[in-house]
Amino acid sequence: MKKSKLRLSFPEDEKLHIWLPLLLNAYSIMDEGVKKDIEELEKKGRKLACRKGCSNCCEAHRDIPVYPIEIVGIYWYVMEKVKEPIRSDIKLSLIKHKKGDPCPFLINKACSIYPMRPLACRQFNVFGQSCNHGEDAYYTRPQDVLKPSKNYLGKALYETTPFYNVFDEEEKIEFINSGKLNSLVKILQNYPWIELARRMG
Repeated sequence: MKKSKLRLSFPEDEKLHIWLPLLLNAYSIMDEGVKKDIEELEKKGRKLACRKGCSNCCEAHRDIPVYPIEIVGIYWYVMEKVKEPIRSDIKLSLIKHKKGDPCPFLINKACSIYPMRPLACRQFNVFGQSCNHGEDAYYTRPQDVLKPSKNYLGKALYETTPFYNVFDEEEKIEFINSGKLNSLVKILQNYPWIELARRMG
C-alpha cells in the first residue's frame, strides 16, 4: 500500500508490533476519504463547523464504537507514547470513569489520544452551525453530519483483517460484509478501561 501524507508513522514500533501498520494504514485510508468528502461538500458551499477546541461530540456521544485492534492501539499509545503530565491525567480519568460517562480520554477539553482516535471519531464531522452543548448532531440534525463514503470505511476495515487471523481475500470481504467484524465492536464509554489504568503503573 502506498503511504499517504496523512499516514501516521512510528517506524521502530511498526517493526515490533505487526498489528500497528495495519491500524495506521486503516486510519490513513479513513483520513484521506474524509478529507475528500469534506472538500467535496465545501465546494458545494457547506461549511465545516468542527474546530480545534470543540469537544462537544466527545462529551455528548454515549456510544462510540471501537474495534478490538483500536483498543490495542489505544493501550499501546497511552502506555508507550503519552508523556507526563497528560499520562497521569489519563490514568486518573480512567480510574474515575463510570460506564456511560463521556469519553475518558477527553482531558482538558481535548482528545488525549488524538493520533489514535477510533475510526468512528475520525468520521464524525458536522457542517453548518457548531453543536449546542450536549447536542448529538447525529440524532438532532443528521442532515448536517458527514456521511463518509462507505467505500473508505470498507477499505479501512479490510486493512485490519489480518489482525483477526483472516488472510484469504474472499474471506476478508465476507468477514466484513457478513457483520462478523462488527459483532466484535465494543462501546468506548462502556469498556473497562480500569485495566489500562492498572497497567500504567
